[in-house]
Amino acid sequence: MDELRGEDAFGGYCLEDLSVGMSASYARTLTETDIVLFSGITGDTNPLHLNQDFAEATRFKGRIAHGMLSASFISAVLGTRLPGPGAVYLSQSLSFKAPVRAGETVIARCTVTEIVAEKRQAVLATRCYVGDRLVVDGEARVMVPTRT
Repeated sequence: MDELRGEDAFGGYCLEDLSVGMSASYARTLTETDIVLFSGITGDTNPLHLNQDFAEATRFKGRIAHGMLSASFISAVLGTRLPGPGAVYLSQSLSFKAPVRAGETVIARCTVTEIVAEKRQAVLATRCYVGDRLVVDGEARVMVPTRT
């Protein structure tokens, strides 16, 4: 269950409000348009994402979404939900576990695993799923606003 009870004026959490185990998520069903727009914005025009004939000849047997498109939903969680507005992304590790295709719903879930009070930081497990299938696994470190 998501815990969302932001304490600051913009709905985000302050460091003092966080505890290990808190989590939040964001879900989005990917469309063909999302993939094409992401390709244009990033400049990643790999035909694996855009050309069905090319992609059918690969081990994926069809087009797949950019791994970073799924991973970008982690940023949505961190910047809008947990910790939320005011959080500053410091680092992110990522491991891409399985492909995602247009029409699939990606759920990004972030869970607080550590609070480093002296540095005003939190560490979060960052995972993306399609159903029960883990598609992205990682860890983020964010700077979190404090009340003081």
